[in-house]
Amino acid sequence: MATSINVRRTLSYVFFAGYLLILAASILNRQMLWLLLLLAPLHLVYFYNVRQSRHSLLRNYPLLGYLRYFFESIRPEFRQYFFESDLDGKPFSRRQRSIVYQRAKNQRQTVPFGMQSNSQEVGYEWIAHTMFPSHVKAESLRVTIGSSRCKQPYSASIYNISAMSYGSLSKTAISALSAGAKLGGFAHNTGEGGVSPFHLEGGGDLIWQIGTGYFGCRDKNGNFSEELFRLQVVHPSIKMVEIKLSQGAKPGHGGILPAAKNTPEIAAIRKVEPYTTVASPPAHNAFQDQFTLLLYIEKLRVLSDGKPIGIKVCIGNKQEFERLCQEMMHNRIFPDFITIDGAEGGTGAAPLEFTDSLGMPLYDALAFVQNTLRKYGLREEIKLIAAGKIITAVDIIKAISLGADSCYSARGMMFALGCIQALQCDSGRCPVGIATQDSNLYKGLDVADKRVRVANFHGNTLKSTIEVMEACGFASLQDIKPDKIFRRVEQGRTLNFEDIYFSRNLAPGKLAQNYVLN
Repeated sequence: MATSINVRRTLSYVFFAGYLLILAASILNRQMLWLLLLLAPLHLVYFYNVRQSRHSLLRNYPLLGYLRYFFESIRPEFRQYFFESDLDGKPFSRRQRSIVYQRAKNQRQTVPFGMQSNSQEVGYEWIAHTMFPSHVKAESLRVTIGSSRCKQPYSASIYNISAMSYGSLSKTAISALSAGAKLGGFAHNTGEGGVSPFHLEGGGDLIWQIGTGYFGCRDKNGNFSEELFRLQVVHPSIKMVEIKLSQGAKPGHGGILPAAKNTPEIAAIRKVEPYTTVASPPAHNAFQDQFTLLLYIEKLRVLSDGKPIGIKVCIGNKQEFERLCQEMMHNRIFPDFITIDGAEGGTGAAPLEFTDSLGMPLYDALAFVQNTLRKYGLREEIKLIAAGKIITAVDIIKAISLGADSCYSARGMMFALGCIQALQCDSGRCPVGIATQDSNLYKGLDVADKRVRVANFHGNTLKSTIEVMEACGFASLQDIKPDKIFRRVEQGRTLNFEDIYFSRNLAPGKLAQNYVLN
């Protein structure tokens, strides 16, 4: 306490001495009075801080305390550019970000001087290659989505753009993603914010996501509107419809569109009143349980004239999903696809507890859903889409080995747009104009350039997928099996993905119990 009082007292003496020196100097040169414009504001800041009670640091250190806030504000940038290693960055390392940038720009994609990862570290994973590489055709990296009840099945790429709404992302970012999807021949999920003109103008294939707010197909009371849904879903760019039950970053949590962000343009897209606060509740009101969810799926299938209808879910309570499968089997109603969002999935903003502690990780969830669908004889009817930190060919192959038919990427596509992982997504101040509605920022994102980068990233990632498949002897997607992918589970012991995620016949002991699904 004594030290803090001395700082304040010392500063008061400094200000007093400063005024005396300026006054004395002004006797010789009146222009020296201009120095008061420097000293007086500092004195006002000092005077204010020693009397305020909200910030103890500034009360005790009225001027020097601001250095703490300054250095804290630039800490993420300093860490990323000067102290972070190529493998340490979170949620994506510099090595991961760099490969996306290189592929998006069609630049050199090789790395010099060997492996940087520690192959002896617990958790290290690798794929078994073959002495006799196979040949894979690019056109084989597509999957047809549509059950026996679907009239308009869709041929999807195995790698597509994950759900990101207009409003969360800027109009230029959405336009570039849509146009990139058109160039590359893959699909773009709209996110739950509705189908905007910027989703449509690029001409790419769209997966229309419908969340709890029913944006784009809601009546004045926020309920699902069959009429508005029918009017929108007939658009030829909309190839599939995805009902969002939950997302990995914040499962079971709704969202808020603040009144200030609810501009007339966004309000028209979402079918809400402009400049009003609009809530996306945690749960749907169009259905209440597994059976009514299936009835809703069938309703959308009829209203869309047979387009593929799916659900997006982050697995939590296993018994709830098993109950859903029982209802599917009993009623012979099922979605055409299920999107599995891992707990590691990202979003612009989510509560810490939801981001870090709720939801099942992607690999565990994929294996669980794969096993459960097989158990009830539903796997042939339903395709699986995996979402959650999938940005490289190896990520895609791992997901496919565990049951995925196709994959989504959100942050990978954002990197292709130029995202620098500034971690400012929820501030509205995204420095590269992606996650912002500030026209001064989003106008810096050139759609014509970025659409090509998005298409390049997709194309080069699939090219790499083919190369890895050929090296491993996977002649088709069906040949990618979990017993060819390995993980070091302890020093001197490795298990393949078949043993870790699917086998119930491991040797007894704690290790086996840790890696077998309950």
